[in-house]
Amino acid sequence: MMKVLLIGANGQVGQELRHSLATLGIVQTTTRQTLELSQPETIIATVKALSPEIIVNAAAYTAVDKAESEADLAHHINGYAPQILAETAKEMGAYLIHLSTDYVFDGSQSSPYQPSDTPHPLGVYGQTKRAGEKAIEQSGCEYLILRTAWVYGNQGSSNFVKTMLRLGKERQEIRVVADQIGSPTWARDIATAIAVLVKKRATGIYHYTNSGVASWYDFAVAIFAEAQALGIPLQVQRVVPITTADYPTAARRPAYSILCHRKLVDIMGDYPPHWRQSLQHMLQEGQSMGIF
Repeated sequence: MMKVLLIGANGQVGQELRHSLATLGIVQTTTRQTLELSQPETIIATVKALSPEIIVNAAAYTAVDKAESEADLAHHINGYAPQILAETAKEMGAYLIHLSTDYVFDGSQSSPYQPSDTPHPLGVYGQTKRAGEKAIEQSGCEYLILRTAWVYGNQGSSNFVKTMLRLGKERQEIRVVADQIGSPTWARDIATAIAVLVKKRATGIYHYTNSGVASWYDFAVAIFAEAQALGIPLQVQRVVPITTADYPTAARRPAYSILCHRKLVDIMGDYPPHWRQSLQHMLQEGQSMGIF
């Protein structure tokens, strides 16, 4: 049985990876409480003590707006920690899987981003995530970088779906940005894909999101429609589309976040599930768990 180290095991994707990676071998986990990614010496000591054959890094500094004022901390976690992990993996002969983001692109394209397209991040979060990617690429270790986007799930404390359902129970009208386009992606599907890619020993950079496209407005409308179909009680009567300019934030966000699946499909043999189908499954599960 292979030894797998899962870093960031309490996050949205991390909690799903606990289950999907169990098919690969013995999964050892760390969380923010047991491994401080801003302290390089603890990373090296932990990895060497556990001596995994596979390292899966699902941890990140993900507070996109807060990163603008906490650039050093974001860089330590998103840029420097992956460098340390990659260098340690290289030394130990381990295989490193690292989660990255659509935010490495500026969103100025009008066609889906290929893994080979040149990154151009708009803000600190994207810049630090790209720094982590580059460090891994330059380390010489065996690696898989999986970029994803618009992640949600039943695990974790907060995401767009949970926020919309909370607001939908409190308000009759909700205003949602309609000029940012992406692919809502269920954390369960990401975790399942990672397990498949690891079994195939995929290397390099891949893109994974659910299939299909939507604006945040489209996504919100779908969330409320699917929730109402399940009988989840809501007060919301109107969802009003607004522009990015109507909802200013500290960090700029890519207006177009569609990631191309072609390279992924070539190795996995099929397209990811459509985002609306995965949303239905997530809400059904959340309702059965008593979350909604």
